[in-house]
Amino acid sequence: MKILISADMEGATGVTWPADVLPGTPQWERCRAMFTSDVNAAVLGFFDGGADEVLINEAHWTMRNLLLERLDERARLLTGRHKSLSMVEGVQHGDVDGIAFVGYHAGAGEEGVLAHTYLANSITGVWLDGVRASEGLLNARVVAEYGVPVVLVTGDDVACEDALGYAPEALKVAVKDHVSRYAAVCRTPARTAADIRAAAAAATRLAVRQEPVHAGPFTVTVEFDAEHLAMAATLVPGVARVGERRAGYTSGTMYEGIRTFKAVTTVVAAAVEEQYG
Repeated sequence: MKILISADMEGATGVTWPADVLPGTPQWERCRAMFTSDVNAAVLGFFDGGADEVLINEAHWTMRNLLLERLDERARLLTGRHKSLSMVEGVQHGDVDGIAFVGYHAGAGEEGVLAHTYLANSITGVWLDGVRASEGLLNARVVAEYGVPVVLVTGDDVACEDALGYAPEALKVAVKDHVSRYAAVCRTPARTAADIRAAAAAATRLAVRQEPVHAGPFTVTVEFDAEHLAMAATLVPGVARVGERRAGYTSGTMYEGIRTFKAVTTVVAAAVEEQYG
């Protein structure tokens, strides 16, 4: 049994503030340890439950945040950019039985600690076939095309509630309770590590490959906080303006859809001006 862990940081234990997840800051250095603790707890739990292999794919910012030297020696770590499937890289090779979303968060425009979708502020909402979409929902649709079930989700309580919509059977572990975008009631690393390890062990029973789900075409709409960003997004082939601050596209598969979304966010990030956005 092979498990893939997609590891994001905003939903990690103790993380509540932008500096907590911004590479190079003192707070990021401190929170890397708690992020690594969450991920390692999942690794330990999956091996407790009978997994033969666990691959961790770093999914936050530079994708160079986890402390390799603190991970269980049985795990392997895919770290760094750039990757074909970004946050769920590794799922496409046909050998993954289940995936865990560790450290996930709510989507842009929603309540939740550090809620966003790919870009911290410039994107104010994403919709997949008319349904407001978090990174969790988008990634769940991608992995479904490879027959891989989402078996575990960790993050704040809002992220766990969000996961009920895209992975109702998956086990959920809330490591903190949302108060505002920049505040939460946090559990200690010792407590969250124990909770995540236990949930991961139980989640291995869900790691059974399924028939791939081909539910396309998919229509993605992205709303930005400034109209020039919607214009910039149309530089990506197939993307068109669908409103003053919105752009959208349709893809036959979510493999294509997530790659187009990544292209849109890359172009838009380059179009943001420091003072005016």
